[in-house]
Amino acid sequence: MRLRNRPEQAVPEPQAATAVLPAPARPTDLTIEKGGQRLGELLLHAGMAKREDVLAALDAAKQGAGKRLGQLLVESGAVRERDVARAIAHQHGLPVVDLRQVTPEDSAVAQLAEATARDLLAIPLAVQDDEVEVAVALPTEAVGKALAQAIGKVITLRVAPQSEILRAIGNGYRALSGVGVQIKAFEAREIGRRDVARAASPAAHEDAPVVQVVQMILTQARRDRASDIHIEPQGERIRVRFRIDGALHDMLDLPGSMGAALVSRIKILGGMNIVERRRPQDGQISMEVESIPVDIRVSTTAVVGGEKVVMRVLDKSRPLYELAKLGMSPQMTAKYSGLLRAPYGMVICAGPTGSGKTTTLYGSLNEINSPERNIMTIEDPVEYTFPSINQIQINEAAGLTFADGLKSILRQDPDVILVGEIRDVETASIAVQSALTGHFVLSSLHATDAVSALHRLLDMGIEHFLVASSVTAVLAQRLVRRICRHCTERYQPSQQEQALLTAIGGRPPRGGFVRGAGCNFCARTGYLDRVGVYEMMPVTEAIRAHILASAGHDEIRQTARKEGMRTLQEEAARLVSDGVTTPAEILRSIYIPGS
Repeated sequence: MRLRNRPEQAVPEPQAATAVLPAPARPTDLTIEKGGQRLGELLLHAGMAKREDVLAALDAAKQGAGKRLGQLLVESGAVRERDVARAIAHQHGLPVVDLRQVTPEDSAVAQLAEATARDLLAIPLAVQDDEVEVAVALPTEAVGKALAQAIGKVITLRVAPQSEILRAIGNGYRALSGVGVQIKAFEAREIGRRDVARAASPAAHEDAPVVQVVQMILTQARRDRASDIHIEPQGERIRVRFRIDGALHDMLDLPGSMGAALVSRIKILGGMNIVERRRPQDGQISMEVESIPVDIRVSTTAVVGGEKVVMRVLDKSRPLYELAKLGMSPQMTAKYSGLLRAPYGMVICAGPTGSGKTTTLYGSLNEINSPERNIMTIEDPVEYTFPSINQIQINEAAGLTFADGLKSILRQDPDVILVGEIRDVETASIAVQSALTGHFVLSSLHATDAVSALHRLLDMGIEHFLVASSVTAVLAQRLVRRICRHCTERYQPSQQEQALLTAIGGRPPRGGFVRGAGCNFCARTGYLDRVGVYEMMPVTEAIRAHILASAGHDEIRQTARKEGMRTLQEEAARLVSDGVTTPAEILRSIYIPGS
């Protein structure tokens, strides 16, 4: 076995990616001769980093940070990760590969076990005869020898940023790739009630086909950042779909004969009744998926052809967002932060299911959390745990509802109360009374916009004067997909898109309209992750007067607009102007009157 480092011309950056951001220095700009030069010196010589940033990173590395210089510089924001990869490539005389556009061949990926790929931060790209081309984050001699030993062929090294390699590993090693084998194993068994009971049993062997299929689905969902998993009976097949960045995608078709066993296995994991198949059930699964703690909310309901299962995946490893990173403008962030510091009153976060209300509420708690305050929450479920906050999990089977839990919280000397969701008049009444008696209350409510949230409280039977006195602000929100930062390109929008932006008071972005061209990291959709769109309405004296006078929706909204409220449409237009999202995404995600 031989290790071959074959220097080639570095792969240039795609023009689409450099259309918005200024192009950084190329590896050819590093004029120091190859051999022995340090990474910090290369970055300084190429103008990619500042001297003080490199010195600070070196100090951190010497103090036992446990990270390499390049990694520390990237995390501090001093250097772009791709610039570090270019410098490392020049240091070793190797070309850089762009994993955003280069898709690893399946035959190449099969040459290396996934665990080894993750350990070595390497992804095979192509196979030709006895030679395998491999992209690595750190092309050391030890990594090269380990790859040659693991693959058993001649290795040609390329360099790519670490984050791109990890994402390529996630895309290349599909957890669902082995489903076909499990389906054949399942069908080879006797299909009947005994199989369903055996597959669903808590004592089912971990190698049982249905057990493996469920685990594969959950693993792939976490890798794909799916928020929801839909398992739907469709005649002779079971359709599996993932909701990724707010849009559903077909992922897998299973034979209809596997449906009952699959649902029963999920019910067992969620602590649900496997015998009851006619009534809707709810359950919860807490488990680790690839060593990552995950909570899964399970909901089943009977449909034509069997039972449909929806699983909401809550990745506990995901960091909590700060308010400034949720998508609010700096002015709105400052104003909202001020409202959160009120000693009493109620702030409502409104929006439909899946609009990010819980994320905003947690970001709000993170903003005001301090040792001087007793903060208590009542949630269903507790999605993220705070070490210094007292959180209560709803358990309706044990008789603990939102209303009962809220009553108990009031006897715990709270300063701040978070009510996960106002679902009924009893919970709404207690929350309003809490806000009126010196507590600061945060809650979510299903409503289309800020004014509608007030009317929902009134429709529940809460008196007008109580709503006017207790609610201090309403924050309505939606989620829209972000343009993928890995494949940004300029484009000429359609007349419909331009008319939409004009209708909602937007302006074209500086430098022209941008969109995602589609790459490996965004599954060719042009979008990656989501950002919040917010409409904040403080309840002023004029708004209170309207509430007491039973004013209509339009009248309250017009007054709020006159007092400076920016609508969801106007905030969405700002995100388009800032190059964060596209007019087409705004039209898809946010209702535009008259459009």
